[in-house]
Amino acid sequence: MNSNYEFAIKNVLLHEGGYTNEKSDPGGPTNWGITIYDARAYWKPGATANDVRAMPLEVAKKIYKEKYWDAVEGDDLPAGVDYAVFDYGVNSGVSRAAKVLQHAVGVQVDGHIGPKTIAATAKTDIPALINVICDERLHFLQGLKIWPVYKNGWSRRVKEVRAAALHMAEVAHGA
Repeated sequence: MNSNYEFAIKNVLLHEGGYTNEKSDPGGPTNWGITIYDARAYWKPGATANDVRAMPLEVAKKIYKEKYWDAVEGDDLPAGVDYAVFDYGVNSGVSRAAKVLQHAVGVQVDGHIGPKTIAATAKTDIPALINVICDERLHFLQGLKIWPVYKNGWSRRVKEVRAAALHMAEVAHGA
């Protein structure tokens, strides 16, 4: 399969934006959507808020590739599903996104996408699967305590991811 990573990262970065350090966000200082915790784990062990603010975009892209895209086996998932699962993983955790995919395709739910999940995904109605993933994602977000703070942005993001993922599937699979 061809990688959709460049498309996916471009869109994730549109949603994630630049530097923030909001009290309501448990991620703390964040730039390009990369929290200080991930900056310390994947880039600079002693990173400060100022380091996060100055983080080069290429560093953020490298973290996204390693921690999220590769972790959800983005290059092996069908077009559209790859983006929907990747963006969900960025926003709510790779394990949660993987479990939603696994549950939807009827394989063992362990939070790690492997050959069985990939094979089952390839045999699934891709547009229907994208809708299931996005529906579950929105339902999960609505249950969070901080939903009232972020509901407009999160709702818009899920809507935009769904539309883009469905378009990707249509182009790639003629769905």
